[in-house]
Amino acid sequence: MPLGLILGLGRAFRRKRTSSLDILSSKRAPRNYYKGKNCIPTGFHTRKGGYVVMQEKLPNYVVPDLTDFKLKPYVSQCPREVKTTKGTDAAK
Repeated sequence: MPLGLILGLGRAFRRKRTSSLDILSSKRAPRNYYKGKNCIPTGFHTRKGGYVVMQEKLPNYVVPDLTDFKLKPYVSQCPREVKTTKGTDAAK
């Protein structure tokens, strides 16, 4: 009888992983817990229920000047037919 109890305890300790206990998900947390989607807030809530957007927290995209750039930003969905050369026919 004591041997079965010791084996059962050993089995229970082997099943538990310490790394899985550190992960807190919405299923393991209290009912009102919201984990979120790892988004950075762009402002803060006021006492009266409003929201103030802070300009320094908004994303700032730096786009280079493309006035004399030869390539176009658009890629056509209907490409023109291209004549094949002998090198591509031999590869088949």
